[in-house]
Amino acid sequence: MNLKEISLPVQKELEKFDDVFREAMRSKIFLVDTITRYLVKQKGKKMRPLLVMLCSKMCGGVDERTYRAAALVEILHTATLIHDDVIDEANTRRGLPSINAVWKNKAAVLMGDFLLAK
Repeated sequence: MNLKEISLPVQKELEKFDDVFREAMRSKIFLVDTITRYLVKQKGKKMRPLLVMLCSKMCGGVDERTYRAAALVEILHTATLIHDDVIDEANTRRGLPSINAVWKNKAAVLMGDFLLAK
């Protein structure tokens, strides 16, 4: 069984999650919003939100708390990746320039901290 087959029971929910995640990442601060839009464009496998959705569906159903939990897990994961890229001095993430490569280390660390606080 592949990831696409595993995600079929929550495909509709994962599509809605994209909108919820985008909204959760939004900021009124121009630079932060610019960086979050860059991050949201980088489509990952959504493994963590997938697991949250599947578990929620097995335990009664997906609701707004499920989306909030999935966004929380994905934001936390994203923050740790940004910090990891700074430590490793990585220039790319998922085939695109990393946050620290584009906006330098100081902005990347602060962005990761912002997401952790969020």
